[in-house]
Amino acid sequence: MSLQQSDSHSIETRRVAIFLVVAYGVAWATAAALFLTGGLTDSPELLPGLGITLATVLLPTAYMFAPALGNVAARLLTGEGRKDLQIRPHLRGSLRVYAVAWFAPVLLTLVGAGVYFAVFSASFDPELTTYTEALRQAAGGDIGIDPWTLVAIQLVAAVTIAPLINMLFAFGEEFGWRAYLLPKLLPLGTRQATLLVGLVWGAWHWPLIAMGYNYGFEYPGVPWTGFLAMCWFTLTTGVFLAWVTLRSESVWPAAIGHGAINAVAGLSVLFVAGQPNPLVGPTPLGLVGGLGWTVAAAWLLWRSEVFTGTPPVDDASSSDTADATTAEAR
Repeated sequence: MSLQQSDSHSIETRRVAIFLVVAYGVAWATAAALFLTGGLTDSPELLPGLGITLATVLLPTAYMFAPALGNVAARLLTGEGRKDLQIRPHLRGSLRVYAVAWFAPVLLTLVGAGVYFAVFSASFDPELTTYTEALRQAAGGDIGIDPWTLVAIQLVAAVTIAPLINMLFAFGEEFGWRAYLLPKLLPLGTRQATLLVGLVWGAWHWPLIAMGYNYGFEYPGVPWTGFLAMCWFTLTTGVFLAWVTLRSESVWPAAIGHGAINAVAGLSVLFVAGQPNPLVGPTPLGLVGGLGWTVAAAWLLWRSEVFTGTPPVDDASSSDTADATTAEAR
């Protein structure tokens, strides 16, 4: 059964409720444990000298995999079993979708960063002064390499290997949000379900935002405006991730896309001078830095057949229609 076909069914409220209780419960319990042990900034070191803290271990595991656990728990507790897992890759018919999932996040993020630095030109530091100084402090002296070389390495990694590495952790979220909750909410309508999942996904981050994740503490209205900014980010990127999921009927393009977003999101910070308002940019988590994602989400919602329900007419479909008409005439 395709994801679109599930539109005709009613919402399975019990399964949705179990999923949300586990996805939120495990994640927020993890956040509580982190808060009680020093938060994100003072998390205890598990391996002294290596920078591995309790937070760096629990965030990509217990927190990020809570939605996947919600998927599994809802299936086990309601007898749903393995129905419509969305884990088959469907590579043969979805290679273009995979390519878009892999490379579009880089383009959309760089577009937003470009707009931000064009509007706030005083924040742009082509000499990488702040980044260079941070490297020198970390190295305890001369870094021995051109900072621009490091930037180039990070950019190349962001479009090659990083999406695959990050995919392993992003799968924990996507197996929950896009592979389970999205199909369950499709009876509301594809647009409505996509936007609702985006909001649920955003609110799920709130305990981390309150502890300074993504936005820090130095912005107006902390942490409430950070909560809202995160929801806007998850709404816009969530449209894209829903689109690649619905087009491929597989969770893997969304996991790759999510991994690509995580890989490229912080690159613009390397060019920042001073302390910009993170609610504005330059990363895609800010309103201006995320303009590329906002435009893409709006276009997909109003023009893509995935959301409009009107598939485009191509030569193949026209030929099929003509053949059917000829057959009927016979």
